[in-house]
Amino acid sequence: MRVHGKQYRTAVATLEPRKLYPLREAVDKVKATAFAKFDESVDVAVRLGVDPKHADQIVRGTVTLPHGTGKTLRVLAIAAGDKAKEAEAAGADLVGVEYIQKIKDGWLDTDAIVATPDLMGQIAPLGKILGPRGLMPNPKAGTVTMDVGRAVKELKAGKIEFRVDKSGIVHAPIGKKSFTAEALAENLHHFLEAIVRARPAAAKGHYIRSVTVSSTMGPGVPLDPATYV
Repeated sequence: MRVHGKQYRTAVATLEPRKLYPLREAVDKVKATAFAKFDESVDVAVRLGVDPKHADQIVRGTVTLPHGTGKTLRVLAIAAGDKAKEAEAAGADLVGVEYIQKIKDGWLDTDAIVATPDLMGQIAPLGKILGPRGLMPNPKAGTVTMDVGRAVKELKAGKIEFRVDKSGIVHAPIGKKSFTAEALAENLHHFLEAIVRARPAAAKGHYIRSVTVSSTMGPGVPLDPATYV
């Protein structure tokens, strides 16, 4: 049985039992209860009233957080010719068609991949490698596009992709402990609005069941989802 440490128990003691916090107050609590010495990530978990076993109830989408995630993404652009130059100019860390073979050989030192549609025929066989790691380029996520420059810039600026897991929960990073409370609150608000917009037509009843915000080491702070219901 797992036993939490003294600092964690002290942090939990500052939370009111069964209270659902307003968004800004929840963010303040997360910052106040983040006790680790490193710059912890701040994450949100949203439990949805959907059944992911049904294809028409899958919740997925993208959102650009106004203040980014605090993480510098290493972006690979699989493109050729002028599109490769466009990706380089936009700030892609790695560019080139040769990375297709490198990935086949086991290379995966990247956080996101953008590709042009004409090369997806070569990239498709990599689905078993890239898919489980969330790296497979996808038109719905905007990572398969001829506008590679824009896609790279959006990823660098804080664009994230989200997808409901088999338990009906969506997890996502919304920043770092070092962010101001205002920045975290704005990021969280944008993310929750994106979840609402992504509601599938087949989802019936109560859509957003619960929202919990937490730092890497700190306790989860339950947020009142009433505003987004």
